[in-house]
Amino acid sequence: MGRIRAALMGMGICAGVLHAAEVRVVINPAQRYQTLEGWGSSLCWWAGQIGSWDEKKVADIVQQITSPDGLNMNIFRYNIGGGDDPAHRGGHMVKGKGVRAEMEGFQAGPGAPYDWTADAAQRRILLALARTRKDVILEAFANSPPYWMTYSGCSAGHVDPKQDNLKPEYYGAFCRYLLDVCAWYQSAHAITFRTLEPFNEPLTDYWPAQGSQEGCHFSTETQITLLRILDQELKKRPALKLGLAASDETSTRHCLQALKAYQQAGDILPRVRQINTHTYFAKPSERAEIQMRCQQAKKPLWQSETGPMGMPKADSALHSNLLLTQKLFDDLRVMQPVAWLDWQLFEEGNETWCLWKCNFKKQSYHPVKNFYVRMQITRFFKQGYTLIESSDPTVLAAISPSQHTLVLAVLNTEKTAKAYAMQLPQQVKSTVVAYRTSATEDCAPLTGLTCAKTMLNYSAPARSLTTVVLTVP
Repeated sequence: MGRIRAALMGMGICAGVLHAAEVRVVINPAQRYQTLEGWGSSLCWWAGQIGSWDEKKVADIVQQITSPDGLNMNIFRYNIGGGDDPAHRGGHMVKGKGVRAEMEGFQAGPGAPYDWTADAAQRRILLALARTRKDVILEAFANSPPYWMTYSGCSAGHVDPKQDNLKPEYYGAFCRYLLDVCAWYQSAHAITFRTLEPFNEPLTDYWPAQGSQEGCHFSTETQITLLRILDQELKKRPALKLGLAASDETSTRHCLQALKAYQQAGDILPRVRQINTHTYFAKPSERAEIQMRCQQAKKPLWQSETGPMGMPKADSALHSNLLLTQKLFDDLRVMQPVAWLDWQLFEEGNETWCLWKCNFKKQSYHPVKNFYVRMQITRFFKQGYTLIESSDPTVLAAISPSQHTLVLAVLNTEKTAKAYAMQLPQQVKSTVVAYRTSATEDCAPLTGLTCAKTMLNYSAPARSLTTVVLTVP
């Protein structure tokens, strides 16, 4: 409340009557935060399935993902598969997450030639996405080393999931494997990955041998060793335009654990271009500390993967989607990443971990409510917009590079309507462009919403997300 009172006093607000049921929100563009690089998603595992679909369907999907009038996504993370023991095919991963989780690796064993025909489906989607956006940003990441580099002989993890699975004698080989894949994409397909992330949730104990997907534990000590080797190997390849990212931890707690270890090591952050974290589990204080440490280190931060986990219990798919949007708001407002990415865009068995529900075999797909919920943000909070101060955590605000467009997103996760009185920094054009997603609306245009001088009064319906676009003189 102190932050809100200070903002109100600083703005000298005295006009307008605040009713007891209203939420007063102060929008202050003088207080600016991060500038958005964009929105996006991991390509695994959906791209490895949809990449083999009919050409027209692939083109339609890519267009909806990247179009400025669609999801307006421009950031995509390509998964460099490790590849499991062929004897495991059709086994533990299929039983756990389905055939989609069985990633293809590029090298069958030590010294074996690279098989660049592998992973054709994911590659098809990657190339199609890269062709559609001049501002595309690509990252390569690994969930596990190839199975033959591991203690367990399984790319799902160690027999003891709390132990590193990569054998020390293969540290250099694993780093060269990742760089070889990135270099091949650059030379064969003119694909330039801006960053390479060698880990995925490495501090967790989620990755057991015979598990449901590729995964590998890496202690902070091992992470530091590998980042040193990877940086040294990268310097041997001056033609490879690539930076390093780390460490894609599953939670803000683990992110801080890794980040502190990197800082204590002294030489690691200079080797890393970008800090990545997931926010499946996140606390406000940890978000704030990550923001502070990244700012002090002068490193950009990505929220590189998340989903509906670690949230309050939802009573419907839409409710879950809106709660995830609150997580998005909290990430952007407190942790201040320059990019925010989804984990999966397509799923078969649910409507909460995806934006489209599909049948991979039948090549059928349709957008679910979460598609429109996400569009409410990604379509209107555009690349290059800067986040500005909003005094309420349920209202996200940004301003365009020209300073002439002010965008507000108003989130109501409650079962009843919620009245907002939003104090704007100056008078805007009275005509308001607005869109809303609710139980009965799908990013539907609204009419009749107007501003009175510098005040925008709005009643947000129950379980809704509204985006307001204002023109600033």
